[in-house]
Amino acid sequence: MKIYHLQHDQRVFGRLVKTFPEGIGDAFHALLETVGDDKRSYYGISKMDDKGAILYWAAAEEKAAAEAEKYKCERLVIPQGDYLSETVLNWKEKTGCIKDVFHEMMKDARADTAKPCIEWYYKDDEMLCLIKAK
Repeated sequence: MKIYHLQHDQRVFGRLVKTFPEGIGDAFHALLETVGDDKRSYYGISKMDDKGAILYWAAAEEKAAAEAEKYKCERLVIPQGDYLSETVLNWKEKTGCIKDVFHEMMKDARADTAKPCIEWYYKDDEMLCLIKAK
């Protein structure tokens, strides 16, 4: 596991996936259709609510001010700082295993498990699993 340093807060916008995990693919497809831009990074952001249910947002990098409002989406911020990271190659063939990567990462004493888990889809066939470091 490597440390990835995010130099600046990353502003993103997206929508909460109403049927997790079944609705993730449809949510990203709808977001891509709405934004119409595959030249930006996309993110999956997940955290547990007070009842232990997973909340998951399909999100896109905000490249211009007010894009969240323009597309009627929620704005989220991925804070700068150090993250534990694992790269997943050919992620489209491994969507069922991504949760296992995060489970292993959360066992690391450096992981701040109170913070959201971030899936950063920065290449078509490569993504980065990130958990904020303590």
